[in-house]
Amino acid sequence: MGRYVIRRLLQSILVVVGVTFLVFIILYQTGDPVQLLVGPDATKDDIAQIRHEMGFDRPWYVQYADFMSGAVHGDFGTSLRQDQPVWDLVVERLPATLELAIAAFVLSLVISLPVGIISATRRNSIWDNLSMGGALFGQSLPVFFLGIILIYIFAGQLKILPSFGRGSGGIQSQFSHLVLPAITLGTFSLARNARLIRSSLLEVLGLEFVKTARAKGLTENTVVWRHALKNALIPVVTIFGLEFGNLLGGAVITETVFAWPGVGRMVILAIQQRDFPLVVGTVTVVAIIFVILNLLVDLLYGLLDPRVRYS
Repeated sequence: MGRYVIRRLLQSILVVVGVTFLVFIILYQTGDPVQLLVGPDATKDDIAQIRHEMGFDRPWYVQYADFMSGAVHGDFGTSLRQDQPVWDLVVERLPATLELAIAAFVLSLVISLPVGIISATRRNSIWDNLSMGGALFGQSLPVFFLGIILIYIFAGQLKILPSFGRGSGGIQSQFSHLVLPAITLGTFSLARNARLIRSSLLEVLGLEFVKTARAKGLTENTVVWRHALKNALIPVVTIFGLEFGNLLGGAVITETVFAWPGVGRMVILAIQQRDFPLVVGTVTVVAIIFVILNLLVDLLYGLLDPRVRYS
């Protein structure tokens, strides 16, 4: 177990380094950020001087090495536009993104689990056809389109929910602002997970140990909840664990549509402004969260299935 954890930690570090390397290379090829910082009247000498002061005149691999050296010590640089430490900006915006991702994740989990179980236990029924048809429809809707439709119906026509922002009042105000973004972000995950739970449970229900449990006279609820579901959840846990990381990444579009003040919207603005340190620092933090979740999911296998052993 210990060796496995160490090996997975080393792999996770390599993943984070690889992500930051790719992002750094892509940003380096997009152009010179100094061109957006200086005014139109700046001369070539002024631009060259500013590039030298900021270190952008050095080779990209030297800049990357400096970034990684600082990141190891928790220093992700300073935002070019806001002139604040990147870490402080990420910490300030991260709670809003986590709030949105957690709400979408809970929504997906609470709805997809019973929908998938009922669809599997009532295969080919009207309920099964309706729920799987709705799941397929949910997977087909683009996030930005669904968000605009929800804003038009619930904020524009019915006027019962706000269309943008996080809410600065009490709990009720914050909850009302969270509803539409959470539904928008969680719909695709909900639909996919419902189909996955259904297919996984159907596969387990056809195995021999389930037939044996039924032959012993156990009720169908006991067979499904006590025997089949635990085995069916093993592949589902993988998806749920990685799903939260995907929701963090998918929040970029949702936060833009609803003007949600999270790291996703901040990254979009940083990309438009070529704020390289802010983009790389934010992506690094999100990548770290993602690999930690992935590691926790791998370790959770042993709790769900005693047959799983780490070597």
